[in-house]
Amino acid sequence: MSFQRARSAEQRAERRRAILATAAAMLTEMPVADLSLNELSRRVGLAKSNVLNYFDSREAVLLELSSSELDAWVDDLSAALSKVPSTLSCDERAQQLVSTVVGTLTERPVLCDLISTQAAVLERNISTETALAFKRAAAATYERMIAAIAAILPELGTDGASQFIATGSVLAGAIWSHSHPAPSILAAYEADPSLEAIRLAFEPSLSAALRTMLYGALPRN
Repeated sequence: MSFQRARSAEQRAERRRAILATAAAMLTEMPVADLSLNELSRRVGLAKSNVLNYFDSREAVLLELSSSELDAWVDDLSAALSKVPSTLSCDERAQQLVSTVVGTLTERPVLCDLISTQAAVLERNISTETALAFKRAAAATYERMIAAIAAILPELGTDGASQFIATGSVLAGAIWSHSHPAPSILAAYEADPSLEAIRLAFEPSLSAALRTMLYGALPRN
């Protein structure tokens, strides 16, 4: 792919979309850690300096992708949770919430990988303007998540739903990172079966963590 110089606002917007689409396609092939600005520039058909005319850095590209992925996931989550019958008991609705959160996240490995690197990697090397745009978008999406969770489990209340989301997202990122280790760690697990006891699997580990947190937050009779 090659481009002529973008002169209009529409052309610049199209260039940004092309960069984001190329980065998104790359993340289906490789983890966030392996996506380099050099390779992104090569695939999109621009010099690295030209890509930096549209985004502060590699991290800024990935943060914008993260916002889009998160927004799309909340669409899926809200739609799935809206189908849970309100006639179920509190415990049954809590179980449905956990299984839906974990199930819909598992279907979005790119989002999980982005979440796992957000604080330590993606939120570094960016401008204040980029940080503001990302955090404002995240805050709007956060409110949508609170509404969806409070609707299925009103016993939590808004504060409880907020805490569930905040802590749950940290847990999801950490568990994803540890359950998708580097090749050398995978080789170590395969070489020594006794290490299986300390190996994390994403779905069961996150499900157990969210259940423990959720049941601790719910009021008890």
